[in-house]
Amino acid sequence: MARTVNVLAFAGARDIVGASQLSIKLAPDTVTAGHLMDQLCERFQPLAGYRHIVRLAVNGHYVEAEALLADGDEVALIPPVAGG
Repeated sequence: MARTVNVLAFAGARDIVGASQLSIKLAPDTVTAGHLMDQLCERFQPLAGYRHIVRLAVNGHYVEAEALLADGDEVALIPPVAGG
């Protein structure tokens, strides 16, 4: 059964993927937030430069890469925030 997640991208991540919101069909072996990040970095190669600084949130809660994903989850790619 195909699973799909809604990916929200902010700041530089949004610029790389070309949209603030994407519907991503998960690869069969994509079961965690980290696996999703792998899949996104393959599709949008410049995103790999953000891999170690972007925070992931699933359904509004910050998660680690090991967090399991379910069909219909909302996954946000949140880069560091700076300002003054």
